[in-house]
Amino acid sequence: MVPLLLQLVVLGAALAAVALILISFVAFITATEMPHLHRQEDEKFFLNTRGQREALPSIRDSPTKQLSVVVPSYNEEKRLPVMMDEALGYLEERQKQDPTFTYEVIVVDDGSKDETSKVAFKYCQKYGSDKVRVITLVKNRGKGGAIRMGVFSSRGRKILMADADGATEFPDIEKLEKGLNELQPWPDQMAIACGSRAHLEKESVAQRSYFRTLLMYGFHFLVWFLCVKGIRDTQCGFKLLTREAASRTFSSLHIERWAFDVELLYIAQFFKIPIAEIAVNWTEIEGSKLVPFWSWLQMGKDLLFIRLRYLTGAWRLEQTRKVN
Repeated sequence: MVPLLLQLVVLGAALAAVALILISFVAFITATEMPHLHRQEDEKFFLNTRGQREALPSIRDSPTKQLSVVVPSYNEEKRLPVMMDEALGYLEERQKQDPTFTYEVIVVDDGSKDETSKVAFKYCQKYGSDKVRVITLVKNRGKGGAIRMGVFSSRGRKILMADADGATEFPDIEKLEKGLNELQPWPDQMAIACGSRAHLEKESVAQRSYFRTLLMYGFHFLVWFLCVKGIRDTQCGFKLLTREAASRTFSSLHIERWAFDVELLYIAQFFKIPIAEIAVNWTEIEGSKLVPFWSWLQMGKDLLFIRLRYLTGAWRLEQTRKVN
């Protein structure tokens, strides 16, 4: 009986090893090169209030604003106005109180099939193209790809990622700014403050089905085990980065869809960029693009492949990378 059990254990271990080798091989041979950083011709411009095309700036340029807000948007014609009203209301009031404060909001339409760009452009017409700009991508790249295009077109010393659904209360940016400042001195002027919903976990578990709760805990375990240590909520869409940190991390990013946040923080930890996790006020908004089971499955696969591709050398992190 014991020899048979021992044989089964050895066989199981051997099969697991073979499976890991096969998965690593698949991850290696299917690894794509870093997505092209250059834009298609129409993506190099934005429309000013008169409808005329103007060239977009580059992340390599010196900053001319204190804050850039990048809003990735895919089919968000209904949810975007609520978020924009809150954000711009806050930013305008802050500028009234402090005339030295300057900002811009960059809405990146990620190849939407609805009127997202037209809805966003109304805010450009209302506030001016120096404050609100709309970048319309020719085809859908994914949330990470859309944010990266916005980041590379930004002018701010600090860059805020903010979701179009307005789930996070926009004034909570002050909490992120405080958390970012507490990380000083910043090595090479790089630091990141991540909004976090981890403090809301007990409440969300009470409202979710057992299956969705199991998926959530499984995803968190995979993030911790494979990629990112010390950050309880990697997926909150409210993140504030210094310009230097944004340039370094987004220039090295491979994943362009939902799991991009995890790779972004993996890269940040590789470069030893200090990261603060800050609790924010968050409300679930209807209309999420995530399909619970299949999206989690896709993200789980991405997490495994992120780890294996860096481990096998299919993907490598470089100290610098040219941004086109």
